[in-house]
Amino acid sequence: MFTLLKNDRVLQIRGMLALFIFAVLSIFWSALVFLLTSPPYSFSHTTIGTFGLVGVVGALAAARAGVLADKGLGQWTTGLSLALLILAWLMLALTPWSILWLVLGVVVLDLGAQAIHVTNQSMIFSTSTGAHSRVVGCYMLFYAVGSGLAALASTTLYTLYGWTGICALGASVSLAALVFWRLTLKATQST
Repeated sequence: MFTLLKNDRVLQIRGMLALFIFAVLSIFWSALVFLLTSPPYSFSHTTIGTFGLVGVVGALAAARAGVLADKGLGQWTTGLSLALLILAWLMLALTPWSILWLVLGVVVLDLGAQAIHVTNQSMIFSTSTGAHSRVVGCYMLFYAVGSGLAALASTTLYTLYGWTGICALGASVSLAALVFWRLTLKATQST
């Protein structure tokens, strides 16, 4: 696994993108309960949990991303999906004024994140034949790091700056992912 992490450029780049997208998801889901248990919503935890079902729409729509990546459109799909993450945070920032923005934001956020995840897997597996279980282990390491760091950051930031701080953090991480992808585009241009 260490050899893969050291030598596989596609795994390195796609792993970092996974770190970013899982951080974005963790920022959102870790802080959402704080927003929705407070007025004006004051929802129960059960009601808040149902918003996860809204994300299924985005996840189902993202299934097409793998087909596009297999056709050589992985970079295009990645760029579009990263832009969707930024758009989602703009929608989510409006949640205090209307729950509709939350629903739309969740769909777009999950669509973007799941499309990148599916594209990442397609691109990584196409370059790492015969090492699939080790590649998955390495790839999930990036996910765990992104999730853990983002959960810590989001709970702290919500305490200090509320939902506005969360949306700023999520949009910033999404923008950082877009910039990272753009800077590394030439390294994986052939995939």
